[in-house]
Amino acid sequence: MMNKGKIYLIPSGLGEHETQTFIPSSVLEACLVCDVFLVEKFKTARRFLRSIGFEKDFDALEMQELSKHTSSSEKEAYLRFLLDGKAIGIISEAGCPGVADPGAEMVLLAHEYGFEVTPLVGPSSILLALMASGLNGQSFAFHGYLPIDKRERVKAIQQLENISRQHKQTQLFMETPYRNVALFDDLCKTLNPNTLLSISANLTQSDALSKTKRVSEWRGSVPPIHKKPAIFAILAGINY
Repeated sequence: MMNKGKIYLIPSGLGEHETQTFIPSSVLEACLVCDVFLVEKFKTARRFLRSIGFEKDFDALEMQELSKHTSSSEKEAYLRFLLDGKAIGIISEAGCPGVADPGAEMVLLAHEYGFEVTPLVGPSSILLALMASGLNGQSFAFHGYLPIDKRERVKAIQQLENISRQHKQTQLFMETPYRNVALFDDLCKTLNPNTLLSISANLTQSDALSKTKRVSEWRGSVPPIHKKPAIFAILAGINY
């Protein structure tokens, strides 16, 4: 039996511009019934809520941090809101909560205690990049960030390419925006020339980029991805 409290997973925009275009009205409707918001950063969350037409007084709302720095004990303490029958809205810095996001553990706790969890429709950079890539959308895996150490990163790239070749599976990953060009350089130097490499950056923004080429075609032409949120995808061993 479901308990009374409820969690809404509230997707936010992928950038600072054109948020309203990509967030359906149902998200605002859900936000209006939330008694508590768990957010990565207060300033960003308030700006997002205002951008979709949320007009409640923030001083009258309960807003708590839910980030990579939030301990498991703090997340368990947030269950008190659900136990009191309140509705919680979880908001990430960008995209969908719980997907490559610290909100996942809170969602799992809610399930363990029998609370209802409602995901809402909104942009996901991972799925948008996969959609735009032309690569295998039937079988894919997202790996988050690759290692920072160069030797470990090159080793990880080789492993992902082998997995992709063996299973005909798209491999997706990302990097801190200011290290995008360094990752791109390692990909071009490490991957087989015939491996397909897709890069999507600043999705849903006015300068969005989505391109798929063979690694041999990428070499010598660095895309404009420096300091821009990007998703990388590879697919090896495919005739194209």
